[in-house]
Order: sequence, then C-alpha cells, then structure tokens
Amino acid sequence: MVTRSRRDWIVDITAIAVAACFSVLTSGVLFGEVREPHWLVVLDQIAAAGACAALWLRRRHPFALALALVVLGTFSHFMGGPLWVALFTAAVHCRPRTVALLVALLLALRPVSLALRPESQVPDQVVVAASLVMLTAVISWGMTVRYRRRLLATLYQQARRETREAVAREMHDVLAHRLSLLSVHAGALEYAAGASPQDVQRAAGVIRESAHQALEELRDVIGVLRAAPGEGPGTGSARPQPTHRELPRLAGEARRAGAPVTLDQRLDAADTLPDTTGRTVYRVVQEGLTNARKHAPGAAATVTVEGAPGEGVTVEVSNPVGAPQLPGRLVPGSGRGLTGLRERVTLAGGRFEAGRDRGRFRLHAWLPWPP
Repeated sequence: MVTRSRRDWIVDITAIAVAACFSVLTSGVLFGEVREPHWLVVLDQIAAAGACAALWLRRRHPFALALALVVLGTFSHFMGGPLWVALFTAAVHCRPRTVALLVALLLALRPVSLALRPESQVPDQVVVAASLVMLTAVISWGMTVRYRRRLLATLYQQARRETREAVAREMHDVLAHRLSLLSVHAGALEYAAGASPQDVQRAAGVIRESAHQALEELRDVIGVLRAAPGEGPGTGSARPQPTHRELPRLAGEARRAGAPVTLDQRLDAADTLPDTTGRTVYRVVQEGLTNARKHAPGAAATVTVEGAPGEGVTVEVSNPVGAPQLPGRLVPGSGRGLTGLRERVTLAGGRFEAGRDRGRFRLHAWLPWPP
C-alpha cells in the first residue's frame, strides 16, 4: 500500500488540476471544429474527466495507467492533459525500457490520431512538431526526477553506511580501552590468591573506576550522536572528547594497569593543534596501548608524539613482540581496531602503518597540521 505524505497530496491534486485544465482548454478550442455527434463529444469529455480522476492511482500503477491513456488518447480529442501527466509519472517510476515501449507505442499510433483529428487551420506538421516537443520535455523531466531520486537514495545509503562505520569506530575506541583495563585488573586479581586486603581493595577500586569511566565515555559518545543537527562534538550535555592534552592521563592509566609506558610528547605550539587532529592523535595512542595490553600484557610500551605547524604530527606506539604475559588470560580482540584506526586516520588526511619491525610491533601514523 502506497502512503501519501502531505507533499504527495499537494503534488497529486496539482497534477490532476493541471490535466483537467489542459483538457478543458482543448475542449474549448476543438468543440466548434469537431464533426462528431454531440453525444459522442460529451462522452469523450466524460472519458477525459475519468482519466483525470484515474491520475490519483498514477503512483500505484504508473505503467498500466500510461498504457491505457496512450491507447485511449489515440481516439480522444480531450485526453492530452491526463496523457502527459501519466507519461511523466511512468518516466519517474518505470524502467527506461518500459518508458521507451510507451513512447514507441505512442508514436506508432500517432498517424491514427492525426487521421481522426478534427479539421483545423493548424497544419498537421505543426501539431506533430508540438507533440514531439511536448513528449521530449515530459519524458526528459520525468527521467531527470527519477535519476535525481536514485542519486539522493544512493547518497543517503552511503551516509548511513559511513555513519555506522563512524559509530563502530567510536564505540570500539571508547570501550575496547576501558574493557581491556577491566580484564587485566580482573585477571590479576583472580590469580593473586596471596594478595593483601589492601592490594585487593586497590585492584577492586581500579576496576570500579574503569567501569565508571567506560560508562561515562559511552554516554558521551551517545550524547554526541544524539546532538541536534549543527551541533558538533562537545556541545550540549556531553563532555568534550579527549585530545592530545589527555595523553599523560592515558599513559598513567596504562601504568596503573601494570604496563610500563614511556610517553615522549614533543609538539611545538601544541595549543594551536586543531581539536579534530588532537582527538585522532589521542585515539591512535589509545588503540596502540590497548593492542599492547591485549597481545603483550605487561610489556613496556613506548609512545612518541612529535610535530609542528606545517609539518604535521607523527605518532608512534611500539611494544615488544612475544613479551612475557602477566598472570591471567589474554584479552580477546575484535580484529577491527586497526582497520577502524586506519579509516579514521585516512579520513583526517593522514597516513597509517602497523606491523612488526625488528622484534617490535609498531603503530605509526602521520596527520596533517596546518601552518
């Protein structure tokens, strides 16, 4: 069942009114010239009125309606208005091959229509030329509307896909870091049978804090996603998203989880680094530390962030491959972290590399920094 919006109601009523006016004008011009009996002319006008009313179904049955009006229009003097509207609708809703079939049938029946045309001072050549111009305009307009709608639908689907990917990246970056911290602390607590009550209490406090932070950051992400159109990150009730300024805190969290982290941050005029770039820097370091914690628990990680305006920002996170593990199980990974990070860096206009190099796993990213 086709549901009509308010816009559809207005368009349909306007189309029917235009078709009816066209038929009335045609009737006024031709009524004095027709040679058919009066009752036949009245019947023709009634048929034209019925065709105008049938336009209400043009969205449900565009081809059937256009086909019927092409045939009836051959024998009617007053069917022009509904016929053009039906052909326009068919051009919008039907495949090009179907529209070509309707046009071919209309042109094939045109000689019959000319033979039945009342005597007039207007030559047949003028009538044919005007009909061809009208036909070309109607079909071209309809096809333009069709392809514009298809383009908009494609762009809408692409935007939805990009939005889903952005949400997936943001959720992964926010939750993977916090949940990996939870897993490390919970695993250590599980295997620390002889730990003192103070150590157990401290570990439980870290777990509670990490869980609280995970919920807070998840709420921030949802708040950004629900922001009204035109609002950017950090507007409304959501807290500003972390940037490069939060890297010392991020490194401190990793150290408290038992991973020795060395942070070397050398940024000239760091306050001029755009927040969007700073957020990407933060996410790169966060994902690098999360990967190190997942695949090499307890290994020393080195974080280097350097750059200057006009030169860009270079971020590198490295850790030993096959380092000894802390008590507990390895934290499982989703396999999407590096892929999402590569997409994030690429969208920011940067470059991203990740892989093994001389016994270490290196995560390297470069981001542009305008002068």
